[in-house]
Amino acid sequence: MEPSSIERNVRAGLPLIRFMQTAVPLPLSGWLLKQGMARLHLDANVTRQAVSADGVSCEWLIPQNSPKDRVLLYFHGGGFVYGMTPQHIQMLAYLAQKMCVRVLMVDYRLAPKYPFPAALDDCVTAYRWLLKQGFSASNIVVAGDSAGGNLTITSLMRLRDSGDPLPAAAACLSPVTDFAAQSDPQHGFKDPLLPPKAIKFYNAAYVGRNDAHDPLISPVFGDWRGLPPLLIHAGEDEVLRQDAVRSEALAKTAGVDVRLEIYPRMWHVWQIFLTLPQSTQSLDDIARFLKSHLQPVAQ
Repeated sequence: MEPSSIERNVRAGLPLIRFMQTAVPLPLSGWLLKQGMARLHLDANVTRQAVSADGVSCEWLIPQNSPKDRVLLYFHGGGFVYGMTPQHIQMLAYLAQKMCVRVLMVDYRLAPKYPFPAALDDCVTAYRWLLKQGFSASNIVVAGDSAGGNLTITSLMRLRDSGDPLPAAAACLSPVTDFAAQSDPQHGFKDPLLPPKAIKFYNAAYVGRNDAHDPLISPVFGDWRGLPPLLIHAGEDEVLRQDAVRSEALAKTAGVDVRLEIYPRMWHVWQIFLTLPQSTQSLDDIARFLKSHLQPVAQ
């Protein structure tokens, strides 16, 4: 199938994003993101509300008529160094309305100022805070993209090992799962969105002085047994496709109910480009999967 004009137009803008990741200083990027968040306006059917989850900054996205006892806990991407973006909020507003559930988005601490395990600690704290608020684990689903996909899997592993009740299901969008791999992409492959220099910076910022083989940093070295049903989406044209393929294999070997979807021609976390047909296709599949594992709403 030939790319649509929308896909061609979006792809034409990817080199600029790729360039900005290495050319724009991190403090300036953070400032620009904050300005964009302050100017963001959502559909009137979705309410934004800041909240502290036992000291962890979070943001509620609450669609009209959504039940109060079901929630999607979301961990955003951004290489562990960038905070929430307007694109993430818009994507989650779409998911919230599609699923008719409220979303709690975790504004976890960022590297390099706060390397591992700060972000993971914040994500686990936010999940446990939901339990304290009266949410049943069976009415919580978890998802995340890129760095947030990593935090989704590692949070599940830590919660399982701590004896906490696990959420009903989880979804990962282009997750990074191996920080120990030092080799360049296969045969000079060029990711449309992620330049190697930026990837090396993101990885070093998060790992810090820790061992990249730590399973809670690189879950490919961890125990996947006992994790809840898992959906993984990745793009055919992204360097992290192999992380997704390897994660599916590990989960399947461990007996996890897992499904991997590789989207042709797509790049890293294409879902944030909501004008793309492949974006809504992916998000609709994620919404169906997660909602199918939540308990039915009592009539």
